[in-house]
Amino acid sequence: MPIAKLTQQEISHLQCPEDKPRIEYCDQDTPGLYVEVRATSQGQGTYYLRYKDDAGKTCHQRIGRTTEVTLAEARRQAKKLKAEIALGKNLREEGKPKQSELTYEQLFVDHYVPHKSLHKRSIEDDIRIFRLKLQPTLGHKLLHQITRFDIQLLLNSFREKLAPASCNHILKVIRHSLNLAIEWGFLETNPAVKIPLFHEDNKVEHYLSDAELERLLTVLHTDENRIVCQIAMLLLSTGCRLNEVLSARWVDVDLNRRILKIRAINSKSKRLRSVPLNESAMEVLNQLDTRGEYEHLFINQQTGKPYTTITKVWHRIRQKAELDHLRLHDLRHQYASFLVNSGRTLYEVQQILGHSDPKVTMRYAHLSTKALQEAANSASVKIEEAMRRKTG
Repeated sequence: MPIAKLTQQEISHLQCPEDKPRIEYCDQDTPGLYVEVRATSQGQGTYYLRYKDDAGKTCHQRIGRTTEVTLAEARRQAKKLKAEIALGKNLREEGKPKQSELTYEQLFVDHYVPHKSLHKRSIEDDIRIFRLKLQPTLGHKLLHQITRFDIQLLLNSFREKLAPASCNHILKVIRHSLNLAIEWGFLETNPAVKIPLFHEDNKVEHYLSDAELERLLTVLHTDENRIVCQIAMLLLSTGCRLNEVLSARWVDVDLNRRILKIRAINSKSKRLRSVPLNESAMEVLNQLDTRGEYEHLFINQQTGKPYTTITKVWHRIRQKAELDHLRLHDLRHQYASFLVNSGRTLYEVQQILGHSDPKVTMRYAHLSTKALQEAANSASVKIEEAMRRKTG
């Protein structure tokens, strides 16, 4: 939390370090006032007042966005709020609707979405889940009327149509939104807290045989859509996620050190990481004609903008290679299998793929048969040496 003598000119240029999801800039002239800047909203932020309530608990009162409120106005509001707090005013209760008056739709639209838009990159997914799955059944209900049975019944109705992971995502949205309702004082208990997730193993992985890999590479080197083929080749050559490759910029590439930097804002783990570029990956980069012309590596020539999806073309390519089952994410698994079957350790795989939890990397442990066989053979060598010494 750097303390700085903020100016209006500096406010419009505040940046969040690439290795952090958020940072606070505290105003030197107005104690308690700070600007929060997130990696997802560089160059702008939100004014907050940090204070302690009567119980000594640290609280944060939102004042407004830096694009809507000037620094001078934020300072005036902060001083006014501090004076009201000193007189015993409870800011957390100010303007808060009663439990009996707030519906789930009001909670989600008026409070959850504005809050999560500042903290979550995939808020669009939550909005879609609410609109299609939650609003018809729970939207009109008052918060205190929602029961565990209501939620369980809703999830059971989706279980026949949706995969376990999709049902779990719906439950997580409900659970988190109601947890926030408790945090904000709209609700006393969360009826979704004890509902278990669906634990069915739906993590399907497709690994290519040598013949299948040859068919895929043949198509990727000959198909007419060269850009999408190059994207797929880079996925297969680096193990990166699709979003990481589509959002990659030339400034993130160090050709001399052979490294692709994945920014925290584009990384699933929200951490900066460096991906080593092998010969295959370097070959792809050397084929691109966007260097020096565009900011991003891969540009859609029809729109002149970076790609956001390649699903339609990928379906055609995989059909051409007679690999209808192969998903784009399977190229990441295939890359991991290359590493493991070459004897690389799971720790190395974890670091290259950017897994924050080693348990995720353990899914590839069953592939390391060659390395395990070599380890087992080392014991056999020792036994044979001992036997020779004994007989000798």
